[in-house]
Amino acid sequence: MSKGKSGIIIGCLEKYLSGLINTCIFARNKYKPLNKTILLLYMKLTRTLSIVLFLGISLNVCAQKQNYSWSNLPKAAVPVFKKDTFNIIKYGAVADGLTLNTKSINAAIAACSARGGGVVYIPQGLWLTGPIVLKSNVNLHTDRAAMVQFTDDKSQYALVEGNYEGHPALRNESPISGTNLVNIAITGDGIFDGSGQVWRAIGKDRLTENEWKAVVASGGLVSPDGRTWLPSESYALGSRTPNAGAIQPGKTLSDYAPYKDFFRPNMLVLTGCKKVLLSGATFQNSPAWCMHTLLCEDMTLRGVHVKNPWNAQNGDGIDIESCRNVLLEGSTFDAGDDGICIKSGRDEEGRKRGKPTENVVIRDNVVYRAHGGFVIGSEMSGGARNIFVSNCTFIGTDIGLRFKTTRGRGGIVENIFIKNISMRNIVNEAILFDMYYMTRATSALGEKTVFPPVTEGTPQFRNFYVSNVVCSGASKALMVRGLPEMSIKGIHLENMTIKANNGADLIEASDISLKNVTLDIKNPKQLINIENSKGITLDHIKSLSPTNVFVSVNGDRCDGITLTNTVTTGAKTNSEFKFGAESKALVIK
Repeated sequence: MSKGKSGIIIGCLEKYLSGLINTCIFARNKYKPLNKTILLLYMKLTRTLSIVLFLGISLNVCAQKQNYSWSNLPKAAVPVFKKDTFNIIKYGAVADGLTLNTKSINAAIAACSARGGGVVYIPQGLWLTGPIVLKSNVNLHTDRAAMVQFTDDKSQYALVEGNYEGHPALRNESPISGTNLVNIAITGDGIFDGSGQVWRAIGKDRLTENEWKAVVASGGLVSPDGRTWLPSESYALGSRTPNAGAIQPGKTLSDYAPYKDFFRPNMLVLTGCKKVLLSGATFQNSPAWCMHTLLCEDMTLRGVHVKNPWNAQNGDGIDIESCRNVLLEGSTFDAGDDGICIKSGRDEEGRKRGKPTENVVIRDNVVYRAHGGFVIGSEMSGGARNIFVSNCTFIGTDIGLRFKTTRGRGGIVENIFIKNISMRNIVNEAILFDMYYMTRATSALGEKTVFPPVTEGTPQFRNFYVSNVVCSGASKALMVRGLPEMSIKGIHLENMTIKANNGADLIEASDISLKNVTLDIKNPKQLINIENSKGITLDHIKSLSPTNVFVSVNGDRCDGITLTNTVTTGAKTNSEFKFGAESKALVIK
């Protein structure tokens, strides 16, 4: 039932209830002696009130729990603005690349918002500025030839309580920020540059010899082992201090001042905002993550460009955290870390927040070099659901489709729909589901497995539907690696062609289906490796290269594996069974 229909029904019930209340009042005033009549009316009122409350709650729940699909995608409401325009030049801004325009730009934004909103216009020119703070009902619009250059003077960025990698944390003020706003936008084709090079540390092995000499000559200091350039002594002190940015009771902001440079800001941070539009602009050279949206609703990103150096420390493209009703389309990312990433808080704090990222459409995007093209995790403790990704291309990313978590995170990631994905020159896995992020996965083969208990900190991946994927070049075609105590469940892959050095690994997985999958694998050792998994269906699998073993079944917990509609004559043997696996675990039809 739609929210509109449920609202009409609830409204009618409220009118009926109001009539009963007025009748009660009338009866009480006119017929004071008739206590029995009043009592009956009161009982009827109470019953009706209970029904109204029950129906109201039920209808609202039904309205919120939409059954989304490719034919019924989630939608994001878009902001609307007045046409009144406020030119930053009229507020004293000067485009000489020397004048600090922080006050002028923020004054224009404040005036625009105070007068009911409109457009704050940044014309062509080089505009040096400190932090820009957005306000409700303001569309910050840049001319195509406008470049907003955020100052490299770190003293212009105040220490604030923020959020980083799923935890509340001390940060420097973001170059662009907005908190608890409604109806905001950044539009136009201008460029926002975050001067990230003065904030980020960098390893010597990530630079050419001349680049290393140049960065050392710029200031800062080199680590004692000579392997890393650090921006300042303040940064170095923070890097040596455990949990330097953790917000601790009894401490004030001044207590964190010695480590200030270590708290690199995310470039654009929107927190708790509703009706957001980011369109056309380029965001580049961020100190940490480039774009971070937290607890936002009804957000549209269209035609955005994100550009970070490939070696930018924590240089994520966009991190969408605990947001709902999101559209990201027609955008381009070149990142130093994950490209397009879904998050929802980390560990216990994320679970307490309990806000999944949900109802998201991601389409028609291109991701160049990044750690992952489309990513969920690893901070996904609040969960993620109803995510639709289509018509995207990943070129040279470390991993194509990347889903990562680890013990302690908790959270449920479910109902993820992906189709029409193209990839080329993927460094590692084309598709990766991994529950051992940042930890070492130990093999349980040949050993008695001790299952850790399932707790609220046990993460879950389930109900992924991925189809129409083409990948030309990867180290591995597919990796699914769950936990012994919590397998990865309900992964359905269909209509894929992948050229890679190595085939597929299915480890601690259940209810996995591969249908109409063509693999061109360079390493002839084995095409598909299965370890301690059950309920695996391999249907219409085609190998374009010779292989020694078509399916390798390993572990005494393997069961219910089916290979059907598949020609295995190109393999020396169609199956092998090791580490306690029994031949009855595999049925070939």
